[in-house]
Amino acid sequence: MSEQQTSYRQIMKATSLFGGVQVFGILISIIRSKVVAVLLGTAGMGVMGLFQTTITLIQSVTGLGLSSSAVRDISEANGTGEAHRVAKVVKILRRWVWATGMLGAITTLSLASLLSKWTFGNEAYTWAFVWLSVILLLNAISNGQNVLLQGMRRLKDMAKSTLYGSLLGLFTSLPLYYFFGLKGIVPSLIVTATSALGLSYYFARQIKVEKVEQTYTESYKAGLGMAKLGFVMMLSGFMVTLVSYIVNLFISHKGGVAEVGLYRAGWTITNQYTGLIFTAMGTDYFPRLAAINTDNNKLRKAINQQAEIAVLLLGPMMVALIGFVPFLVHLLYTAQFMPIAGMIKWNMLGMLFKAAAWSMGFSIIAKGDNKLLIYTEIIGNTIVLLFNLVGYTLWGLNGIGISFAASYLVYFILIFVLVKRKYNIFYHADFWKLFTLLFLFVLAAFIISLLHSAILVYTMVTGLFIVAGIYSLKEMNKRVELKTLLNRIIKK
Repeated sequence: MSEQQTSYRQIMKATSLFGGVQVFGILISIIRSKVVAVLLGTAGMGVMGLFQTTITLIQSVTGLGLSSSAVRDISEANGTGEAHRVAKVVKILRRWVWATGMLGAITTLSLASLLSKWTFGNEAYTWAFVWLSVILLLNAISNGQNVLLQGMRRLKDMAKSTLYGSLLGLFTSLPLYYFFGLKGIVPSLIVTATSALGLSYYFARQIKVEKVEQTYTESYKAGLGMAKLGFVMMLSGFMVTLVSYIVNLFISHKGGVAEVGLYRAGWTITNQYTGLIFTAMGTDYFPRLAAINTDNNKLRKAINQQAEIAVLLLGPMMVALIGFVPFLVHLLYTAQFMPIAGMIKWNMLGMLFKAAAWSMGFSIIAKGDNKLLIYTEIIGNTIVLLFNLVGYTLWGLNGIGISFAASYLVYFILIFVLVKRKYNIFYHADFWKLFTLLFLFVLAAFIISLLHSAILVYTMVTGLFIVAGIYSLKEMNKRVELKTLLNRIIKK
């Protein structure tokens, strides 16, 4: 097997691993979303969404980006094969995540009254935020354990932790919603965070790490480099979360809490069915790029390979999702949620641009180019925010979907131009051929979905999906020899 085929297979292995977890997560989410929609309605979904967005916003600031930057440090230490060096980095990480977790909890506790006012316009949810403050500490520690698993390339354990966490979260949350209704939201969020921490700890402790002597002063000084890169990445994550928070508040004040629930439901469907690609990117792709960040030729090859696999997997998926959005909304929620169908279709239209932009954008993070990262994130998030506000004002929820597709088209162009000029990294002709043809398939599905006859839409989209699927399988087979892989499975 050639080096190129090995690389493609590594990408497929990570994607299939977390894709399988994502599929299982989707099944769990179908059950959870359906029950929550029935028991809590759009208003309940809105309240939950505002809680989650606020917590994520605070966590993105107080966490200092360690859940991203520390992966690079642990990956590099693990690559040297020096157990003592790994142990030192792990101890630094654990002490820093405890400190940042406490900072997040104290911040949320101190600002509980203000958070209630800013988020809901009154102080009725002050005690809810007081209780939710503990989630900041639980999440910080849990993220630290996941960083260790990711940096040490324990991807199977990481996948198991996510899988079991989804199951445990389902069985513990639904009874709370059933018996307590809206009052069960806060306990369910705390229980889910506790479950995630327990599972991440269980798998992380299986990694044998040497005991090393290290004072807190040494941990602080040694962790500053990790924190500096993390701070830049934190700014990036903070801007994304801040944009989401502002959009949530804008929709809440302009359309009401129920409208926020619809908005959150639309994004839940969007992220569930595309998450397998982007989860694999964040989990496996980034550490691989970090390991070769000084060699632009290797980076260019890896980026093209990742982007090709991403669009080959996403293309047929987007065709099917666009055509069957009404069915999915009915399956996952209730008829009350049908207004999100148009928003989801537009979201899917922009997904190939997101995949292409992400594949290339990770090179900036892998190189640790702080200035360029901040520059692109400020411009990119400003575009997203303005497009969202204008889009919702003009076209409601459909406008949010239109703004997603338009903003990622602009962001893709921005990233492509900057990365090509700075690192001479660009997409090859093979990628552009795949991208163009698959985008045309997706665009055709979008146009077909506008027809009034549901039977005609489902029939035509099914045919289009089959054609797009055959094309993707054919191109995938050229890269990873699917036939050989399937024959081995059949023989076994």
